[in-house]
Amino acid sequence: KPHVFVKEEAGPGLSLPGMADGPVVELLLRRLEQQGGGGDALESLGLATALGLDHQQVVGAVKSLQALGEIIEAEQLSSKHWELTAEGEEIVEEGSHEARIFQSLPAEGLLQSELMKFPFGKVGFSKAMSNKWIHLDKNASGGPRVFRSVESVQDSVKDKLQLVQRGQAASLDEKEKSDMKKRKLLTEVTVKTYLIRKGSAFSTTITKQETDLTQDMIASGSWRDKMFKPYNFDALGLMLDCGHLHPLMKVRTQFRQIFLEMGFTEMPTNNFIESSFWNFDALFQPQQHPARDQHDTFFLLDPAEAIEFPMDYLERVKAVHSRGGYGSQGYKYDWTIKEAKKNLLRTHTTAVSARMLYQLAQQEVFTPVKYFSIDRVFRNETLDATHLAEFHQIEGVVADYGLTLGDLMGTLKEFFTKLGITKLRFKPAYNPYTEPSMEVFSYHTGLKKWVEVGNSGMFRPEMLLPMGLPAGVSVIAWGLSLERPTMIKYGINNIRELVGHKVNLQMVYDSPICLLDS
Repeated sequence: KPHVFVKEEAGPGLSLPGMADGPVVELLLRRLEQQGGGGDALESLGLATALGLDHQQVVGAVKSLQALGEIIEAEQLSSKHWELTAEGEEIVEEGSHEARIFQSLPAEGLLQSELMKFPFGKVGFSKAMSNKWIHLDKNASGGPRVFRSVESVQDSVKDKLQLVQRGQAASLDEKEKSDMKKRKLLTEVTVKTYLIRKGSAFSTTITKQETDLTQDMIASGSWRDKMFKPYNFDALGLMLDCGHLHPLMKVRTQFRQIFLEMGFTEMPTNNFIESSFWNFDALFQPQQHPARDQHDTFFLLDPAEAIEFPMDYLERVKAVHSRGGYGSQGYKYDWTIKEAKKNLLRTHTTAVSARMLYQLAQQEVFTPVKYFSIDRVFRNETLDATHLAEFHQIEGVVADYGLTLGDLMGTLKEFFTKLGITKLRFKPAYNPYTEPSMEVFSYHTGLKKWVEVGNSGMFRPEMLLPMGLPAGVSVIAWGLSLERPTMIKYGINNIRELVGHKVNLQMVYDSPICLLDS
């Protein structure tokens, strides 16, 4: 129902304790009181205009009253309207760019170079040419010259903008408004307003609501006459200032817990620098293997070489590489200790597994073990959305008598089931230090296809027997990256947004705890 507003000033008579916007609240309540009991609503934007106030002041008063209970009822509405930009307002005052270009041309024309010096020259020239108000003579003396093509023009752009300024934007069709929006002369603004009515507890006298029940109120009995602010049991409270785990660390904790539940022991992985011997040679990986090239591995300049090795074990590794043994013919090449001494940033945590298995072999009596590790490895990769030069590798190793490929598949099924992955397939693969080897695939319901989730195999005798492990001992192992499941879990598409200088710290702050779908 429309209302005619009369501007008025705030006056005395209302109790508005502790309110910075008290005068506006008073005017709002006074207007609502004048509405009577008919249920008519006040519209906040119209009220602000009538009172000569900024609309946000009225909105602030509405929110202050809402916080006091049922004094008022306020329904939020959204509406859109068109407004002139600063450039549009300039055109209303001085005319469109094309019209000003036309008006700037004398009868004898004007050099194009001079015309372009006007602030509105480039856009005005283009639009005036499109309207065929002007033409360009490229062969004129002194250079290209611009002349009028018509006697007079109608500045329709200015006329349309004046309509918008007067609140008559509805008289323009959508194409006209869209064209002027593209020229950044108009902008569409969303305005949020309120329809305000009397509430069930409406009163022009406002008493401050108490937030705490004090000892004095109880002792004096004054609490009986007080109004208390209702508790908001849905409030989340203040966020405590504290550190926040990176998503990688959250997922790492879940993986670590799974390994511990399965009875595994964590391996020490604090040595990022390894010798080529432990990283490659001990794993029965030949010295001419492409992975040992500088294009794939980071080698150290200082210290460039390792100096301490278990020499008896080193000799056995050299023999199995160059001459064979333990039922294998080896690789038949000249193995050199110079190549084995080279220091590098480890390319996999399997180097740590090799050290642990060698230590296990030195025990007088062999005992079955289950090891795991989760730590960083380094490779000379081409950086892209899914690859970095460093990443985390998750590795599991089990050593016992008589282990078979069936044991490996069963252990993998148990491990991935705890991750929430139940549909598994195994595909034969090749690794230098495992035989047989298998790639592990899981069915991704979102992508509706099978995707690789890990690699696995049984360590070769050429790797285990030179260490001194008993002949009947088999070792099964598997590995996967930490980054891939983390990216899937947290919906991250670019690994550089997860690790590195582009990480958004707010993402670290906001990311929820990792709960795998086990």
